[in-house]
Amino acid sequence: MTRGGRGLLSLGLAGLACAAGILACGRGDNSLSGSVSELFPTGDVSRVEVRRNAEAFQVSYFRNNGMDVDLVARLTVDTEGLDLKPGAKLPLGGMTPSGKDRASVVHVAAGEPARAFGPVERGDLVLDRGGNPGEATSGDFSLSFRKGDAYGAGRSLEGTFSATALDAGFGPETGEVKTPPAQP
Repeated sequence: MTRGGRGLLSLGLAGLACAAGILACGRGDNSLSGSVSELFPTGDVSRVEVRRNAEAFQVSYFRNNGMDVDLVARLTVDTEGLDLKPGAKLPLGGMTPSGKDRASVVHVAAGEPARAFGPVERGDLVLDRGGNPGEATSGDFSLSFRKGDAYGAGRSLEGTFSATALDAGFGPETGEVKTPPAQP
């Protein structure tokens, strides 16, 4: 290769690396994208909540909408049989060992009925840090919905999230609630 050819090649590679860096850094801490944006806007996320309990991990994206707040998307992952820890790549498609959907997604805009998406065909979620109640938690996910007639069928959804995880505990079981002693 000539000296000029090597120079052009290195300039092209440097430009490609720069563009990849811009694209990778272009998504904020709390963002949504994907072809579901053909159904509803995904770009204006005003708040994200992360919740965790012994059975599930949930990420909810909210948008201020005048006097209302829309639930743009809520991803719920059934963690049965999974080790949810930073760096682990968790599958979102398919079923749990007990036969339940591994992941589900819902959209609720003010004044409209709740819309549950069809089954997740494939995808994954990766935690960068945290994951337990009280911990700063961040990560990303990418998924696609199975083709068919269900809401969102054949479309994709990607997201990044960063928030302190909240406890999504179930609370005490019936019969476990104890009445505090009467105060004198």
